[in-house]
Amino acid sequence: MNQKEIMFAGPDKTLLRYIQEAGIDWMHACGGKGRCTTCKMRVLEGAGHLGPRSAAEVKYFAAGKLRKDERLACQCRAVGDVVAEVPLDSQLPHLKYSQDKE
Repeated sequence: MNQKEIMFAGPDKTLLRYIQEAGIDWMHACGGKGRCTTCKMRVLEGAGHLGPRSAAEVKYFAAGKLRKDERLACQCRAVGDVVAEVPLDSQLPHLKYSQDKE
């Protein structure tokens, strides 16, 4: 999975939903319900284009399970361009990712 671009029509769906509709395999152990952190992504550019953190994201951030630059793909919605990568601990073993290390 090297540098995929996903087109989205607006904030009516979560980023995870857009990722899935684009046919990209993305880890989401709880089924996209915000009950785990497996769908997290590291936001490299465009953090200001994401809505505020959801209650689940706030909870996991406070517990130290999300870094400042990480969001849950199942919880956030974008209103503009975002560049993100999959952190090492959320990568699927059968995919090849573009970053070499975390």
